[in-house]
Amino acid sequence: MDINKRTILWIVFAVSLVILWNDWMVSTGRPSMFSPAPPKTAATAPAKAGATAGTVPAPAAQVGATAAAPGAVTAPAAAAPIKTEIVTITTDVMRADIDTLGGQIKRLELLKYKDGFDENKNQVLFRQDGKNTYLGQTGLVGAPGLPNHATAFVAKPGSRVLADANQVQLVLEAEQGGVKLTKTFTFKRGDYTVDVRHDVTNIGTAPITPELYMQLVHDGNKPEGSTWFNQSFTGPIVYTPEAKYEKLSFEKVEKEDAHQKESPGKPFTPDHAVKSDSGWVAIAQHFFVSAFVPQDKLTRNIFTKKEGDNLYSVGVVQPLGTLAPGATVSNSAKLYSGPQDEKSMAAVTPGLELVKDYGKLAIVANPIWWVIEKIHGVLGNWGWTIIAFTILIKLLFFPLSAASFRSMAKMKLVTPKMTAIRERHKNDPQKMNQEMMQLYKTEKINPLGGCLPILVQMPVFIALYWVLNASVEMRGAPWALWIHDLTKPDPYFVLPVLYAISMYVTTRLNPQPADPAQAKMMLFMPLAFSVMFFFFPAGLVLYWVVNNVLSIAQQWVITKKFTDGAAK
Repeated sequence: MDINKRTILWIVFAVSLVILWNDWMVSTGRPSMFSPAPPKTAATAPAKAGATAGTVPAPAAQVGATAAAPGAVTAPAAAAPIKTEIVTITTDVMRADIDTLGGQIKRLELLKYKDGFDENKNQVLFRQDGKNTYLGQTGLVGAPGLPNHATAFVAKPGSRVLADANQVQLVLEAEQGGVKLTKTFTFKRGDYTVDVRHDVTNIGTAPITPELYMQLVHDGNKPEGSTWFNQSFTGPIVYTPEAKYEKLSFEKVEKEDAHQKESPGKPFTPDHAVKSDSGWVAIAQHFFVSAFVPQDKLTRNIFTKKEGDNLYSVGVVQPLGTLAPGATVSNSAKLYSGPQDEKSMAAVTPGLELVKDYGKLAIVANPIWWVIEKIHGVLGNWGWTIIAFTILIKLLFFPLSAASFRSMAKMKLVTPKMTAIRERHKNDPQKMNQEMMQLYKTEKINPLGGCLPILVQMPVFIALYWVLNASVEMRGAPWALWIHDLTKPDPYFVLPVLYAISMYVTTRLNPQPADPAQAKMMLFMPLAFSVMFFFFPAGLVLYWVVNNVLSIAQQWVITKKFTDGAAK
């Protein structure tokens, strides 16, 4: 059978890109290309911002049990009015605005990371404005009138700036419903983890069974700057030792809410873990994450819910036991809000490093990242690191590539014989294929010999895409000249054009198809794929351009060697 190897290689490359594209769509919360699209939701509407966005979750006994509506977020009418304020805590890595109304974290600015679209601004995670809602809320349930995220707290005096200290604390107090709740936020130098302690004191005359909730509230809007070719996942994540890492979506929460409304009062179990004594909940976005890590080895019920029009939450409810009059119980949790840095996240709690999602090829991507990190430790520039990594991969695959190019050089030498066979038996395909196979056997040529290197490199290519797409370390990292961010497309399309040129040269070095139409198609394919590379991260295109240049040099040397040998 007469098989053109370059055609097979292009088909393999195209299929790999389709798989890569599909995995990318799934990772960003969009439906798979190979499954029906989910029903449309109101996820494009602006979130309704308010002082008490987000509802009080149901007590632990009711979480996931029925479709009961969440509690309202109003304080008792008899409560005396207390003036609230926004308290700003500043450290060396973050600036947090905490509202004494509920002790909500309403704004959190990362001082070491610039905004992805405006370099004059810092990256902001928590926020509440006319367009976006992203809040961290805690409070008590389990009895009427307990302090929650709608209760007015009083901020105790103290330092609000880290300055020369190693930590700074904010203490908030509220008394309501026979309970005194003290929230203590501890911010530390160089740390994106905020310690969140809740001290609950029964100041009433009867025992109570309070339950502590912690939730992250987020709108369902697409990330700023998101386009069809440049999307990223933003949504809830749940992790438990039993169910492991569960990546959800706002669309799924919307769908589950609709299902509950269709069958009110009936038992309902969400499509994620609902109970554990360990783990965490988070809202992830491209390069960054905010995660509540409740006190370990303490039962918690996990929930996701629709808070309102285009507003969703993920959180936990932890029973604190029975509290006698005058007794106090303390609960220590953590809030990580910062970059998706594997080492930093792994130090907070087990499994949090999985937020840096490499997709289905994590088994390949993890060692790639380890090698790239080591190279960067020596070179100090991520662009040169990618080039050095490409050379390393080329050396690793050198035996396969050399065998492939030798096979292709032999094919090029016997092309006139192959053309003659096609011409002689053009009306007898069976006879033509028989003579082709005999020619391959006589000349000791493997017609598929050129496919193996590219087949082996495809997992590396796809895994490297996920490494570049997920690594916050490369966010905003320049290479040289016009490349100022390796995780974004080349702004002037220089690298995609160089890729097209390199693919054209590679095509010309290979045996040419006998069919003129097929030959034209092979020349057109590099242009088509270079257009797709306009939207790929510059770092990935840099890898492929360097790989092609090295391949061209290697193939030219081997081909010249065979040509010179044949001439003698």
